[in-house]
Amino acid sequence: MEKIMIFDTTLRDGEQAPGFSMNGEEKIQMARQLEKLQVDVIEAGYPIASEGDFEAVKQISAEIRSVTIAGLARAVPIDIDRCWQALEGAAKPRIHTFLATSDIHLKYKLGKSREEALEIAVKAVQRARSYCNDVEFSAEDAGRTDIDFLCRVFDAVIEAGATVINVPDTVGYQTPAEYGALIRTLRERVRDTDRVTISTHCHDDLGLAVANSLAGIEGGARQIECAINGIGERAGNAALEEVVMAIDTRKKYYNVTTGVQTEELFRSSQLLSKLTGKDVQVNKAIVGKNAFAHEAGIHQDGMLKAAVTYEIMVPERVGVKSMIVLGKHSGRHALVARYRELGYDLSKEDLDRAYQGFVKVADRRKVVSDDDLIAIIEKREAAANV
Repeated sequence: MEKIMIFDTTLRDGEQAPGFSMNGEEKIQMARQLEKLQVDVIEAGYPIASEGDFEAVKQISAEIRSVTIAGLARAVPIDIDRCWQALEGAAKPRIHTFLATSDIHLKYKLGKSREEALEIAVKAVQRARSYCNDVEFSAEDAGRTDIDFLCRVFDAVIEAGATVINVPDTVGYQTPAEYGALIRTLRERVRDTDRVTISTHCHDDLGLAVANSLAGIEGGARQIECAINGIGERAGNAALEEVVMAIDTRKKYYNVTTGVQTEELFRSSQLLSKLTGKDVQVNKAIVGKNAFAHEAGIHQDGMLKAAVTYEIMVPERVGVKSMIVLGKHSGRHALVARYRELGYDLSKEDLDRAYQGFVKVADRRKVVSDDDLIAIIEKREAAANV
């Protein structure tokens, strides 16, 4: 199977989300965990943005040796120079430079013509390549860029020395069918794509970032840019844990793999939540509190007989365990199983009485705890001893 490179942008695009900024020490902690997770690339920051970001990228470059460390730079000399100053101590440095290519951005944001943009992109890649051999070029708003012009840009930057060409759906506008077709078209029309890596960078404005990233794989992309917990600008980036586990769970379908240590996914998610003070929503795929929790009686019965009935992934694979949650939707089988775990082997009559007490408590509370279950039994036993 071909390997998909996982490019983590938690510390750059993810950190740009309102309320998710991290100080230097926090970024170092997260980078260490990302190394344990065994992502392929850590985009450590945007060195020109601030002195703090510069120092964080520099320290991460010095400490994290097994992973490629990337820094972001606009397609202007001062950014690229500053980026290299931060990255020069890295064992595997990558300069990631970008320029908007859509007519919307060229007109309203940059005030540049297509020809001017093309020249700027080429010069930026050439300057970056003078510093290091690994250079990524992103065509910002590629999803809304005229395809003929986008092909021209990628042809030119590859000739200038780019080793990775990134195709961002910057505003999350594309559908999976459109985005997959875009990647296929670029593979067919851009020269020398066999000697570069095509990358995706999808945003979640329409809730399609992960689906678009996976469509990109089907189209021929071999690097996915994503972030832990899906954090990032506006609605966020493609969630790393979802992309990785979709590939892991559906290997036969995608016929690709990653090098990610999936057992570290939950721990990575929890560390990010701790550092940013932002909880993960309970129904979040893969790492949410309810991702492997079961309350409905029918589901619990199936789980107790064979987990495969309602779990398509082994929860331990992402670093968590299945959880049977006792609530008003739970049935007798789950109640018996939990009482056995608590050391109670109930007769049919005892179970009937305990279940009646359980139902009364469940009607009042969202979740029935182990202490509640013990109180139900002890109350029944106390009554029997009177």
